[in-house]
Amino acid sequence: MSNTVTQVGASDSSLRREGQMRAGVYRGQGRVVVESVPIPEIGAGEVLFRVAACGICGTDIKKIQHGFIAPPQILGHELAGTVVKTGLGVTKFKPGDRVVSFHHIPCGACFYCEKRLFSQCAGYKKTGLTAGFDPNGGGFAEYVRAMPWIVERGMVALPSDVSFEEATFVEPVNTCLKAIRKARVARGETVLVVGQGPIGMLLAMLAKYVGAAVYTSDPMPGRRSASVRFGAKESFDPAAVNLFEEMRRRTEGRGPDAVLLAAPSASLVPEALAIARPGGRVLLFAHNDPVLKLEFPAAAVGIEEKEILGSYSASVDDQEESVALVFERRLPVKELISHRFPLERIADALELAARPKHDTLKVVITHE
Repeated sequence: MSNTVTQVGASDSSLRREGQMRAGVYRGQGRVVVESVPIPEIGAGEVLFRVAACGICGTDIKKIQHGFIAPPQILGHELAGTVVKTGLGVTKFKPGDRVVSFHHIPCGACFYCEKRLFSQCAGYKKTGLTAGFDPNGGGFAEYVRAMPWIVERGMVALPSDVSFEEATFVEPVNTCLKAIRKARVARGETVLVVGQGPIGMLLAMLAKYVGAAVYTSDPMPGRRSASVRFGAKESFDPAAVNLFEEMRRRTEGRGPDAVLLAAPSASLVPEALAIARPGGRVLLFAHNDPVLKLEFPAAAVGIEEKEILGSYSASVDDQEESVALVFERRLPVKELISHRFPLERIADALELAARPKHDTLKVVITHE
């Protein structure tokens, strides 16, 4: 008996006929090559969906540019698309359904899940989406296989009025919402977000959403202008002003309650600690490089009682709210997309995301 149910439309007729798809395959440090690879086979409890859009994440760039992973791999985890096959026993979805999918889902029963530290769960660390080779998201391909635990707890149906491009923001919004909560950002506080790339913009939007007064900094004038357009009170050029002094002037001499670092430079950590008020918090969002070393004055933590916090990946506790933030358009996520590229031009897309121009915000790979 077959383990799959298939609905094939005109656009998917080649799926059965050839069994091949196009994918951007990571082939070593700095190299992603568009190739023909087999369409993934699915089994019981699994789903195959056709990718419609996939955002490029900063972690994708780090893995590719620095060679942090062994080739071959097919990356891309901010993805949405249309179900084309369902495995035996799948009842939540059917061919033709439009979906967005997370790529990590925790087991829900281990020590770390009980502590709500889902990203440290061994099951969470297993990637549940793949387009072939070692599972690593797969959104830089035409089709992706979702494994049973993802189908059951990590896939979300899209309302008819939500575009695939908007849906690709569900996962990054979740990661940023988790970070905002980890930093304990609260109504009435003052927050500085350092770095106004796509993630920095989302952190600033969410800090404002929870009621904080938000200031930002970025060396690129286009990003500073966009930051103010999206709700920051002011956005500073760190090369032209002294952020310590500017934030002291705006906080009665104290400094901001929290500094959120959305840029990966090691030198930003001691700077952020200096800027934050005594007893304030510094959250490291972009500092997830496995070889990066950090140094900072011990007195900032040991005497001034400032906290250094980390936040990594998404949280199932925030899944429902992150979906609502995107689907109900509480955040203007679609306006963050500055560039769209077809899959065949993924090398150009990755180059732009890695070396952004003055007007570059979010770069998305589109299939439709």
